[in-house]
Amino acid sequence: MSKVPVTVAYGDGIGPEIMAATLAVLEAAGAELEVETIEIGREVYLRGNASGIEPEAWESLRRTKVFLKAPITTPQGGGYKSLNVTVRKALGLYANIRPCVSYVPFVESKHPDLDVVIVRENEEDLYGGIEYRQTGDSYQCLKIMTRPGTERLIRYGFEYARSYRRKKVTCFTKDNIMKLTDGMFHRVFEEVGAEYPEIEKEHWIVDIGAAKLADTPQAFDVVVLPNLYGDILSDVVAQLAGSVGLAGSSNIGAEYAMFEAIHGSAPRRAGQNLANPSGLLLAAVQMLLHIRQRGVAERVHNAWLRTLEEGIHTYDIFREGKSRQKVGTKEFGQAVIANLGKTPQTLKPVHYGEETENPRSSFPYRPPEERKVLVGVDVFVEFPGRIDDLVARLRQIGAERLDLQSIANRGMSVWPFGLGETLLAGPFQCRFLAKDASLGLSQRAIVELLGAVEAAGIEFTKTELLYTFNGVEGFSRSQGA
Repeated sequence: MSKVPVTVAYGDGIGPEIMAATLAVLEAAGAELEVETIEIGREVYLRGNASGIEPEAWESLRRTKVFLKAPITTPQGGGYKSLNVTVRKALGLYANIRPCVSYVPFVESKHPDLDVVIVRENEEDLYGGIEYRQTGDSYQCLKIMTRPGTERLIRYGFEYARSYRRKKVTCFTKDNIMKLTDGMFHRVFEEVGAEYPEIEKEHWIVDIGAAKLADTPQAFDVVVLPNLYGDILSDVVAQLAGSVGLAGSSNIGAEYAMFEAIHGSAPRRAGQNLANPSGLLLAAVQMLLHIRQRGVAERVHNAWLRTLEEGIHTYDIFREGKSRQKVGTKEFGQAVIANLGKTPQTLKPVHYGEETENPRSSFPYRPPEERKVLVGVDVFVEFPGRIDDLVARLRQIGAERLDLQSIANRGMSVWPFGLGETLLAGPFQCRFLAKDASLGLSQRAIVELLGAVEAAGIEFTKTELLYTFNGVEGFSRSQGA
């Protein structure tokens, strides 16, 4: 077998220790890897690179297309962006896969039958990091979700279930409130799911779904979620299984893949030979599956399970009277190496058949054919006076083809419907709609309206154009409107 090029980053905090232990296990197990090491993380940030990664590191990633990454520390404050998010978006790593399994009785958990795979969207949602401060007392973060981004994530979730013979895929959204963004995610789930008739499908509203997942995780199998919900709930499920420190993850794209533990760099534990390398080691198992070294993946995973069974545990999962030996990072890796070729006796051994194909990760996308018509604009304005005064001034504006329809504050209608008890904070959302929606509007009409708003002495801070798609409104209504 020829060696497979892999880019490796030791990270910082506990990263160098757990990476050294992980690579030692992979080498002893016979993994055929050609390692290219790059530097990322805190020291790169502090040298003035706000992304935390140097240009030559990108060159390595583009060559190998496979990235095994230890945790890094992102400095707080300033213009520093999360390197994880940067790499995921730059390389198109749209799906974050986090298998969570309980290892009772060797690792304490209230859910001995837990075996859930979280498939989290990785690039969109609020993690676009597009934020604004528009007025003295208002802050905004844009939630952006696209149909192609959603469709490929959900298709990958079903492909994963099919490849690994999982029986059910569950979708979590909050589409009773966010009817456009989360509503689209739910709708695409139903459409794509219909193409996999052999797999059971269900949908939960995320709040009650999360409660059910925490209470009865054995009722779930594969769960597909938008980015924020997936980030939160994958940590919850990993902890339910016994420890976040045991969970590895893969980040999958059409061409590239990145593998990492789900936990952070834990700088307070750095350099003490304490950290549990299991999360990164199990991420490396996923990497071996990805590069089709399935036999090595099986050897490593079963040796790791056998080590847990023998009660050789790091401090985070060590229990007096239950564990046999408390060991450090390096010693845990050595124990796994000693167990290579062995299988667990109580826990279920893993078997990664060579005939099993990796889930498809590249899918064609066909955009829907829709007629898009501009029908209005929301003009967000900062106005310190009374609502009635704002209405009077806006109604004096001579917009030939637009009428002021409503004013809202933080999504709640304050005119023509409004209650005096509503807190008024931040910009007012002033909605202008075309007098004849069937004719639509030109963007010139919007520009002229904004000029009139400015001439009336009203400060606008933001605009959102309003469209219909095949006659269906592509914008939400205010509460109470």
